[in-house]
Amino acid sequence: MSGDMKGQILSVVVAQRSERLIPHRMFSFFKKKSSSPEAGRAVAAAQTASSVTAESTPVNPAEAKQSWLKRLKTGLVRTSSSISTLFTGTRIDDALYEELEAALLMADAGVEATQFLLDALKQKVKADKLTDTLQVKAALRTLMIDLLQPLEKPLVLGREQPLVIMIAGVNGAGKTTTIGKLAKHMQQHDQKVLLAAGDTFRAAAREQLTVWGERNDIAVISQASGDPAAVAFDAVQAGRARGMDVVMIDTAGRLPTQLHLMDELKKIKRVIGKGLEGAPHEVLLVIDGNTGQNALTQVKAFDDALQLTGLIVTKLDGTAKGGVLAAIVKQRAVPVYFIGVGEGIDDLQPFVASEFVDALLD
Repeated sequence: MSGDMKGQILSVVVAQRSERLIPHRMFSFFKKKSSSPEAGRAVAAAQTASSVTAESTPVNPAEAKQSWLKRLKTGLVRTSSSISTLFTGTRIDDALYEELEAALLMADAGVEATQFLLDALKQKVKADKLTDTLQVKAALRTLMIDLLQPLEKPLVLGREQPLVIMIAGVNGAGKTTTIGKLAKHMQQHDQKVLLAAGDTFRAAAREQLTVWGERNDIAVISQASGDPAAVAFDAVQAGRARGMDVVMIDTAGRLPTQLHLMDELKKIKRVIGKGLEGAPHEVLLVIDGNTGQNALTQVKAFDDALQLTGLIVTKLDGTAKGGVLAAIVKQRAVPVYFIGVGEGIDDLQPFVASEFVDALLD
């Protein structure tokens, strides 16, 4: 990526974060067009949709934002309950730190991240002479936001024509549904989207992706059977020929221990590169937030095989293991583009460190 492009992305991110001071609905996409003098400007979020088939209707931005934050807090309540209750009328002593350590470990924050937070918190309490548990809680909030901030990154659209996105994950992570949601939101950002049903093993996956395509007037490249790499190659060629903005390629779910299937993923990535030099431009892993430390194992394995550019964490609603993001940032800091807390199309939203931490400590 050129220095000019990096500067454009940086300016967009700064502008985006300043806008977060005003509560409103946004999807964390940024669109760049090299032919425009306004390249790099943030794209405002489109109208929300109550379902895949429902038409979008205007909503109050502040109300929509509050609705998302409420769903996020509700979704993480099982994780947050064991942490936030520690700071209610409790003395600041070794017992408090021990209980906090146990709560963080139970939330699957991991040993390294937990020890980092405890050491930093003790140091801050001592340096700032904190005497009230609410002050300690506020200090923990700041430390957790700083810890998770490196994971916060936008998905930049329009920097390639087409932008090719390869999506992987284990079985049951919500990969195909996530692709459908992303495609819908990209359409709302004036992106022409093409989908590739690269999961040639599971018929339901192709059918599910086809349904998303039909409902939203999005073409889907698929084959009843055959080589998933060939499907991916055909999709890239079709995307170029049709002038598409985004080509998203689904792949079959697989476990990191299935080495022959991991090799197949590597092949798919290589073939995509033959279809378009430099592609895929994004390699995303969809992980189930309920899997806790197992999610970290998935990130490591898929990153080693594919050099991931981003994560999408789904099914955080009702999980007691939301602390796994802290483990990820310490072990393999792959950016988290989006998090999901439900099945609705608006339940997939950009990861914002401060919002996530506030939901954990609410």
